[in-house]
Amino acid sequence: MLHLFDANVLITASNTYYPIDQIPEFRDWIDHQAANGQIKLPVEILDEVLAGSKKEDPLLAWMTDHKEVLRLKETADPTIVNKVVTEGYAPDLTDDELEEIGRDPFLIAYALTRPNDRCVVTVEVSAPGKQRQNRRVPDVCNTFGVPCQNPFQVYRSLGFNTAWKK
Repeated sequence: MLHLFDANVLITASNTYYPIDQIPEFRDWIDHQAANGQIKLPVEILDEVLAGSKKEDPLLAWMTDHKEVLRLKETADPTIVNKVVTEGYAPDLTDDELEEIGRDPFLIAYALTRPNDRCVVTVEVSAPGKQRQNRRVPDVCNTFGVPCQNPFQVYRSLGFNTAWKK
């Protein structure tokens, strides 16, 4: 199973429970899993993080150094991305609403191309009552039958711990 990470997964980990300067084992593990094809970030998601405004951000520096191994080397199918937008969010979104959604439709579209072999990973929590641009990634994934997990489900299933190399 290929786990497609949303930008918020690594950002939240770095800012809270796995700071890059305190738990380097986590970054080593992510790098290892990415090299083995278990974890990837679509180029649109990776670019979203790399365009971050914090120039002294250790996560940004690490991701810049590891972008080749982290990046999913595919091109999004515009037809599928459009399907995700129109059927997953709304068919008549304004430019402001599209901007608010960001690059999430790309993430879901990559998973939708092979839903039996791919899983979206996000820290977003389902909120079925949200509509249009406010829909959450797990709910849009559910609309299309795309598996979606939170990061800790992935960390557990892929065996992360701080002694993972031993």
